[in-house]
Amino acid sequence: MATTSELDRVSMVVLRYMRGPVFVLIAVYAIGITGMALIPGKDADGNVEYMNLFHAFYFFTYTATTTGFGEIPHEFTDQQRLWAILCVYMGVVAWLYAIGSIFRLVQNPHFLLALNEHRFARQVRRIGHPFFIICGFGDTGSLLARGLNDHWLRGVIIDIDPERIKALRLRDYRVTMPGLCADPTNPRHLDDAGVRMPNCKGVVILTVNEEINARIAVMTRLLNPDIHILCRSSSKSHIEHLQSLGNVTIINPFEIFAQLLSMAITAPRLHNLNSCLVRNPRARLGQPIEVPTGDWIICGYGRMGKWLYRQFVLNGIKPVIIDPKIEKIEGAARIINSNANLDTLKKAGLEHAAGVVAGTDSDHDNLSILMSVQALKPDAFTIVRQNSHENQIAFDAINAHLVLQSSLTTARRVLKHLISPQVQIFIDYLREQGEDICAHTVKNLQELIADEPPHLWQVKICPQEASAVMEYLQDGNSLSLRELIRDPHNLEASLPCMPFSIARGENRIMLPDENELLAAEDEILFCGTEMGERMLSASMNNAYTLDYLISGQDKPRGYLFRWLDNRFKQAGMQP
Repeated sequence: MATTSELDRVSMVVLRYMRGPVFVLIAVYAIGITGMALIPGKDADGNVEYMNLFHAFYFFTYTATTTGFGEIPHEFTDQQRLWAILCVYMGVVAWLYAIGSIFRLVQNPHFLLALNEHRFARQVRRIGHPFFIICGFGDTGSLLARGLNDHWLRGVIIDIDPERIKALRLRDYRVTMPGLCADPTNPRHLDDAGVRMPNCKGVVILTVNEEINARIAVMTRLLNPDIHILCRSSSKSHIEHLQSLGNVTIINPFEIFAQLLSMAITAPRLHNLNSCLVRNPRARLGQPIEVPTGDWIICGYGRMGKWLYRQFVLNGIKPVIIDPKIEKIEGAARIINSNANLDTLKKAGLEHAAGVVAGTDSDHDNLSILMSVQALKPDAFTIVRQNSHENQIAFDAINAHLVLQSSLTTARRVLKHLISPQVQIFIDYLREQGEDICAHTVKNLQELIADEPPHLWQVKICPQEASAVMEYLQDGNSLSLRELIRDPHNLEASLPCMPFSIARGENRIMLPDENELLAAEDEILFCGTEMGERMLSASMNNAYTLDYLISGQDKPRGYLFRWLDNRFKQAGMQP
């Protein structure tokens, strides 16, 4: 329906701009051909002869284009030559008018918009794999698209800024990422993006305007009542409205970062594992960061400062607040009504403080605060808020211990949800179990992947993702995790992948034993290397490889070799 609608719009724009030139060409051709057919000519013997319509059309066609192949079928009379002169001028003028109209058409913004929307809708309909719709291709959307590409997941992009869509088309993604410059609050554009398609697995809303995010969420829910929505929001009123839509995951980067800080304080090993799973370039597996729990100073009591303050208080820390607009905060050690600078930092007790938070909404102010901290106390633990991804080089140079980049924090959390909801459930499980279980998990993972960055993926035991495994189970056989993740090159070893959890209906098995038997429709969350994912996929979809992993015997393939093998066995001989 949507594709046909866009095709109709393109056709209507073309007809509107080209109907005049087409009518002029038709009229000129009709007059010229009719005149040539009616004007009498002479044959070689001097007899009167009239040109037939085909010859007239042929002559006018090359005359109108000034090609000039001569006079047919005989030399023209003066009357015919006079008419031919008029035909040349009429044809040239008509074609110049038509060609000029074509140039104006291809430059018309309405035509280009309709053509782009038609092309976009057609590209989306051709996607045969699961995909996600991303509304907003700013810093967060760009980072998310890169993460999807790294995990071979497809996305469809909508952004109202034409420069962002131009930037998208310059990206060299390994998977399909069609983009459209359009208003995502328009339901027609969401429909073009495939929100009603069965292989659309979710809509991610990441624009910078929370009011627009809420509108997109409402339109999405009306078009598809069952689809999962992930929406960035930090406003309490908008969050309540979004939650009323149902099946909506709210991504609040400031709350997430505050939770990560609390995790770094109370569970540093788990914080380190989580950082590595989301591909934080600063994190190294097995090297947790230690956050001090002494006196703290928070510079800026905005959205980030409020959430961090709550987590500090929950962990028994009463920080000093530096903010020119705050007068009273319950539970704070002290409040300084001023901007953060050398004097106010000294007054706040920086000499004895364990750490400082630079959490204003200005990157320049935050960098200045950290420079002042480094001048007064270079060994202080620093946490900084980065508002713009464009300032990445400056924040890398300041070398803070923890950096809240809202776009990056949001993209990482969304990516975890898109890879598998089990990822965050697994992290929460490890936090409940304590640091010892987490340390054991990290040790086992390090033995498998060594120094490579951990790679997450999810596999479902179904015909589309594990055809060989499904056939094996449907034959009444049993298959364990240990047999599945064997290395085909060395049956005594396993592939570089570790099962984190198995979702079986409503139940979840965390850190499953290697002897755990698999069942159809199991969803297994693995962590390992990209090579391990490719090799595991090959084992799960190749019946011969799977049989070799289970039996340890490389059985012959093909009818001839199986026949020879049977004959050798019947004769009691080894092949």
